[in-house]
Amino acid sequence: MAGIVVVFDFDKTIIDVDSDNWVIDELGFYRFVQSTSPYHALELSHGQDDGRASFSGKNIDDIVGCELRIVSDANMFFIETILKHLGLRDYFSEINTNPGFVDEEGRLRIFPYHDFTQSSHGCSRCPPNMCKGLIIERIQASIAKEGNKKIIYLGDGVGDYCPSLRLTEADYLMPRKNFPVWDLICRNPMLIKAEIHEWTDGEELERVLLQIIGAISSMEDKSAAQLFSSTDCKLQTISIGAHDAFPKALSVPQ
Repeated sequence: MAGIVVVFDFDKTIIDVDSDNWVIDELGFYRFVQSTSPYHALELSHGQDDGRASFSGKNIDDIVGCELRIVSDANMFFIETILKHLGLRDYFSEINTNPGFVDEEGRLRIFPYHDFTQSSHGCSRCPPNMCKGLIIERIQASIAKEGNKKIIYLGDGVGDYCPSLRLTEADYLMPRKNFPVWDLICRNPMLIKAEIHEWTDGEELERVLLQIIGAISSMEDKSAAQLFSSTDCKLQTISIGAHDAFPKALSVPQ
């Protein structure tokens, strides 16, 4: 399964909520300061986690053989905090999201992934701070150097539509049914080159994802077996042909 890269959105995909709202509502953060930009400054207090964030894929051990990445318009602090709490952080090789840090005053500072105050990323489909399509293109370029790898992309929101359009015929798309990305895809599904497999909740996400991974693995095993069989046959042919082509041994006079 080393030839499979699974790319997850985070909010309403890995967790079944919007992390910004969930953190404020459920973890006891008591002060929300709206900054002048689309990003936020939070002053933290100690709260209790009631565990109501739900990881969509229940048996992530079943997909640990794949490379797992995140592309999200949430933020690094929330994503890493939630993943560590769920015991999942080490499964992901890469997290692409809006950076954030806690400053000396205890405020969480969140900045845009793409600094739109300096320049535009040039994509009219996406919000000014992040084009997930460009991130997917970078991932595609990086894995192309490593051989023939397939991408499975999972998402739910409007921002997941642009990367969906960048997937190839060899890839797989898992949009969350009846969510914004699903509605956009349904307007003209012919624009999507990847094979589409929808899901509605965590249980179905798990089942569909494991089915796709299993199907890809089976195809890879079959291809490897056919290649081995073909190579073995060629080696036998070469061996037989070479034997027949050898000159007969000359008898040496005694």
